[in-house]
Amino acid sequence: MKTYNYTSIPSQCFLAEGPYWHSDRQSFFWVDIENGNLFEHSPKSGDTNTINFPHRLTVVLEGKENELILGLDCKLAKYHLESKELTWIAEVEQEFPLHRFNDGKVDPKGRIWIGTLSTLFTESAGSLYRVGKDLKPVKQLDQLTISNGMAWTEDNQTFYFIDTPTREIKAFSFDLESGYIRFERIAVEIPEELGFPDGMCIDQEGMLWVAHYGGFGVIRWDPTTGEMIDKIELPVPHVTSCCFGGENLDTLLITTAQENLSEQQLLEYPMSGDVFMVKTNTRGFEANKYHY
Repeated sequence: MKTYNYTSIPSQCFLAEGPYWHSDRQSFFWVDIENGNLFEHSPKSGDTNTINFPHRLTVVLEGKENELILGLDCKLAKYHLESKELTWIAEVEQEFPLHRFNDGKVDPKGRIWIGTLSTLFTESAGSLYRVGKDLKPVKQLDQLTISNGMAWTEDNQTFYFIDTPTREIKAFSFDLESGYIRFERIAVEIPEELGFPDGMCIDQEGMLWVAHYGGFGVIRWDPTTGEMIDKIELPVPHVTSCCFGGENLDTLLITTAQENLSEQQLLEYPMSGDVFMVKTNTRGFEANKYHY
């Protein structure tokens, strides 16, 4: 396997997640969920800026010009990057105060897909929702525990999804027009020694890059054969998510966490909670924007 070099961005997050490449701004965004921090890093200048929100901040997506879509607790909001105005647009599971959003993506038709979990990680408490132009969340899957990574194939025929504790990447047939999904097969089964699959993204060859929580890195999986193709080794155990970005969409931004590590482990792995940039030999896709 290839040896990858990384550049670290010392953000020291408790639970960094939600990496996102904003092509117009040529910058990476990510969040520190429990602390409500939104980070923006410019690879060109090397500058990193932080904005704080008084909520658990789980997801960064993109809407209209200068607008981000943020997942805050169990609500979605528009955030204007110039005026700093926050506008609530949708909410789910108000009856469950212990629930929050987790991972989210925008599909090729411009709809948001976003999952929930219980902050007590109660088994089968979470769901996956689709939010279209009408801002009405429609439940797609339920009985989930940690709704996580998502990706669509370039031909828009397949949707890949991770419910972390299952240690499986599932493939669903996907109907672009309606957004309807139907379970087809288990594409990848993760062996116990590789930790738990967390966030993921897809490259232009159709391979899945998956962050492995407890697995010290990001693994490239072939979803047609279920085989492990490559691994980016990192000096931290809890790797949470990844996305392609950079000028040529060939740089992987990888988020990590300090949570669930003892004081001794934090001394042993001091870069836990930092974010890493790794140049790859493949390219990803530009992120879709939410249409509303």
